[in-house]
Amino acid sequence: MIDSQPEPIPPSPRPDGGLGLGIDAGGTETRWAFAAPGGAIVAEGRVAGLSALQMGTPQGRDAVRATFAQLATDALVHGVPGRVRAGLTGFGGDSELLQRWLAEELHLDPQAIRFCSDMEIAYRASFAPGAGYLVYAGTGSIGAFVDADGQFHRAGGRGVVLDDGGGGFWIAREALRHIWRREDERPGSWEASALARAVFDYVGGADWAYSRQFIYGQERGAVGKLALAVARAADRDPVAASILRAAGRELARLALALTGRFGPRPVAVSGRAAELHPLIVDTMRASLPGVDLTQAPGQAHHAAARMALASDSTHFTIPT
Repeated sequence: MIDSQPEPIPPSPRPDGGLGLGIDAGGTETRWAFAAPGGAIVAEGRVAGLSALQMGTPQGRDAVRATFAQLATDALVHGVPGRVRAGLTGFGGDSELLQRWLAEELHLDPQAIRFCSDMEIAYRASFAPGAGYLVYAGTGSIGAFVDADGQFHRAGGRGVVLDDGGGGFWIAREALRHIWRREDERPGSWEASALARAVFDYVGGADWAYSRQFIYGQERGAVGKLALAVARAADRDPVAASILRAAGRELARLALALTGRFGPRPVAVSGRAAELHPLIVDTMRASLPGVDLTQAPGQAHHAAARMALASDSTHFTIPT
């Protein structure tokens, strides 16, 4: 008989303010972590995704506040932060209202909270300024370089309507586009396609109304999650596999654009879309011969927590 171990009792919130709270908010999910003095990560979790773009509508603002409230509820079980660094997708520099809302939930002075682009913390999780290029593939995609002077340079990252090739939304859109073009030519062909069956199961049904509501009626992060179904079908469906290989080539293009402008440097690829299936990074590596490419673990929330503890407050702003 195996002795069962009692569940650990979470620590009570500590009023000493010695913890740094890091937040990495993306369209698909928001991850948070506590770093103790010295940098050890002592707690972490995840809540719903959010984006600065949601601040443009009343419904979006309500969703942001609800996500902040859930994050605070989960995090305060483990301790009270002294300072907070939050990276937010779509962030353009206006943080006063966001600071106030999050401060209310965490019972902090708003000045203890700093918002920045999610790309700032993602880059800092992989490189010191000037040391390399980061290709980030989440719901969207972007290539980033921060030079030795702290100046940010981008390739891509211009939104899912225009591009964001290789990101989760792009993968989802490519899959739906292929499926419905085949249905135009051969109605009912979806039944013989592992990709189409997986996609239609995810969106709720094979009728066009389900796909239409899915792609046009939701936030981009929710749409991007369909890429999970595409990845699951890739080992059984050649079209799904080809979409993921195309995603790898799109991400390689971002690295090549930066290399062409600023010279050869190591490249790190990060983000949840890059982790969907080995085909993505394998194709990216094949498209970048001679480049030192590493796949960085998606731990930007850890980097943000340690940045919250650091005395260095320098940061860069990403032009929108």
